[in-house]
Formats: sequence, C-alpha cells, structure tokens
Amino acid sequence: MAAAARARVAHLLRQLQRAACQCPTHSHTYSQAPGLSPSGKTTDYAFEMAVSNIRYGAGVTKEVGMDLQNMGAKNVCLMTDKNLSQLPPVQVAMDSLVKNGIPFTVYDNVRVEPTDASFMEAIEFAQKGAFDAYVAVGGGSTMDTCKAANLYASSPHSDFLDYVSAPIGKGKPVSVPLKPLIAVPTTSGTGSETTGVAIFDYEHLKVKTGIASRAIKPTLGLIDPLHTLHMPARVVANSGFDVLCHALESYTALPYHLRSPCPSNPITRPAYQGSNPISDIWAIHALRIVAKYLKRAVRNPDDLEARSHMHLASAFAGIGFGNAGVHLCHGMSYPISGLVKTYKAKDYNVDHPLVPHGLSVVLTSPAVFTFTAQMFPERHLETAEILGADTRTTRIQDAGLVLADTLRKFLFDLDVDDGLAAVGYSKADIPALVKGTLPQYPVQPEEEPKALNTS
Repeated sequence: MAAAARARVAHLLRQLQRAACQCPTHSHTYSQAPGLSPSGKTTDYAFEMAVSNIRYGAGVTKEVGMDLQNMGAKNVCLMTDKNLSQLPPVQVAMDSLVKNGIPFTVYDNVRVEPTDASFMEAIEFAQKGAFDAYVAVGGGSTMDTCKAANLYASSPHSDFLDYVSAPIGKGKPVSVPLKPLIAVPTTSGTGSETTGVAIFDYEHLKVKTGIASRAIKPTLGLIDPLHTLHMPARVVANSGFDVLCHALESYTALPYHLRSPCPSNPITRPAYQGSNPISDIWAIHALRIVAKYLKRAVRNPDDLEARSHMHLASAFAGIGFGNAGVHLCHGMSYPISGLVKTYKAKDYNVDHPLVPHGLSVVLTSPAVFTFTAQMFPERHLETAEILGADTRTTRIQDAGLVLADTLRKFLFDLDVDDGLAAVGYSKADIPALVKGTLPQYPVQPEEEPKALNTS
C-alpha cells in the first residue's frame, strides 16, 4: 500500500476527530487540556477502560427492587417512553419495586431520538422530584435521557450547555457526585447501559451532540433477554445495525497511540480514545455474534437464543466502542437522522418523522469502509471474513471493496432501505448533509474536500 494513501486516510481521520467527531459518541477531544503529557509525547501513550457493572440473565429485571433496597433508595424515578410504559418490561420493573417497598414515580415522556428540549423537560422533572436513585427502562433514548436528568438534577445550578461536548457546549468535566442509576435495556443496539454517553439532537443547529463523561455511566446494567421478545422485526434489524457499526468502527478506528493531543493529566484522557487491545476483543466478539445471530433475530420473534445473543452483543460492542470510539458511519449518520423530512420507519410508533439511528448509521457503511480500508486493510479483510466473505484469494488492496460488497449482501438479505434516496434525500441535499457531518470545522479548501470526495 502506498504511504501517501495511508497518510491521506490518517489525515482525514484526524480531521474528523477535530470536526464531525466532536459528537461524544465518537469524540476524542472533549475536555482535553493542551500541551505535552508527563511523558513528553504529543500523541497518547496509554489507554484505560471504564464500564458499568453488568448483570445478565433471563428475568433479571425482577431483581431491580432488591438492588434499590440494597442501595437504600427511598425516592426513585423510573424513566421510560409512552409505548414501553404499557409493555411487560416496565411492568416487571414496577412490580419489583412495589414488592420490595421502593417508593417511585414514573416519567414516561421520553422522546425516541431525544432533543435538547426533551432532555430539559426530563431534567426539570428530575430536579423537582429530588430523587435519590433512577431506573431507566427502554432503549438508548430512555437511558440517555435518564443519564442527563441525573446529571443536571445533581448539578442544579449548571447551565445546560456546561456539560455538553465542545464546541457546541462548554465540555466541562463532571465533578459532582451523581445518584445511582440502573439501566434496563429493552433493545439490542446502543449499548448505552455500559457507556458514559448521552446523545441528543440540538435543534437550533440541527445536529446531534451530547454529553460524554465516565461520571454519567449507569451504576448497573440489567441485561434481560426476555425484553427482546417484544421488539418488532425492523426495530431488531435497525438496533442490530448499530451493534454492527459499533463493532466495525471501533475496531478500525485510529489507534489510541496515534490520537492527539496527549492529555497533560489523566483526568482529561477521554473515554473514546481510539482502538486498543482491550476494546478490540469486545468489538470482534460482538461482530461474530452479529454475523451468526442477527438475521435469525430479525426473522423469528420467538427465537430467544438469537435475540439473547444479540442483547449481549449490544453490551459487548458498547464496551468496545465506549472505550475506543467510532468514526465515519456515525459521523455521517447524525445529519441523516437530524435532517429527516417525511420518512417514518416501519414498526416505530412515533408521531414525528424518524430515520432510526441504526439505519442512519449503516446506510453509509459500504462507502465508508471502502475508503477507510486504505489505512488498515488487514482489519477490514478480517471483518469481511467474519461476516461471511471468502477472503482466501483476496488481494490486500481490495480489502475495502470486499468488505463493502459483504456489507451490501448482508443488508440486502435483511431488506434494508437502499441508500439515502430511500429515506427521502436527493443530490440537492448533499451540501446540507456534509455541513451536518462537519458542523464545526472551518474546512480548508485545498485539503479536506479532496479527501472527502474520494470516499
């Protein structure tokens, strides 16, 4: 492989680190102090792992009341959305709280794909309630909303943008103690039960951003595969695509030792620090599960084995990307979902246009990995093989094309909407989509557009 090609891809990944990747889902720069590290290096030389405590098992939600009793909770907020509030996962959680004598109040106004406005509504509820513990029962939207509510209720004098990642917010480090938060995921995608991330649409700028801090990760994640039996087929598919891309992107992310700047103090080392040997293990294991079980989980709602494995894969990939980060698929997904016009995804009971997060991420994946393979072709070829490609005679320079073709076949088999046009976009929307991908960065005409056009 030509050195120039590697340098070009590395350059783009670093640009994205400073630009589109300001979003905390894949940001590597929030709250970092400039200057040299104690080692004198300008790129990082260390990585660390942080993850919530996890408990897995069919029916484990029944233990949530005992957990709260063990914590000494006296006034609990249970957060969910209006659809889930009528379904068994929430009922099981409430029954456990009642059985164990835990006083609680339900907040069921979580918005699917939350906004700054919906976050602030939940924050206001939490501040008025003076809760001493939280339970989030739902998908990533519910868990992220609950993380934000817990944070700002614990820091009531903070401005909303204080903890929002720079450059949209101030990106201040979280120094206040938070209340215990137990997350009960009901989808198999975001891995939010393992991460210190809370994502939302910032409506004023029509971009996604969020809060990223190890301090806001849940105290405990209860992964109960019985909840996955209530997911409709397209929700399973789109959630699974998020797992797929979390694993692929974190495994092919720029390695931690190439990230810059190097933190001058360990407290400023970001959670999303680049691919590393530990995250790699979780990412690859999650990818193997997706390859084996996602199609089964989508096609048969009663396949508890497949849906249980996907529920675990979501957490595995969450541990991986939660300590490594992701890149282009997620970076470009945010304007795809944030600028949605009239598209409404099948099987989602919402009152607003919606491109589900997992779908918005996976639509660009063939093009993304065709491009990024120039940097790490061996890893791209390895992942293509895991997903079913016969790579025995493949040339290393064709790694990106092989992975792209493998992804296209995988998505075709799952009846995915075919490209951006299928979710309502045309060529006329490209400038707005690009602007939404790189919302904060003053693009240099001589360099960045050339790099982007090659993808």
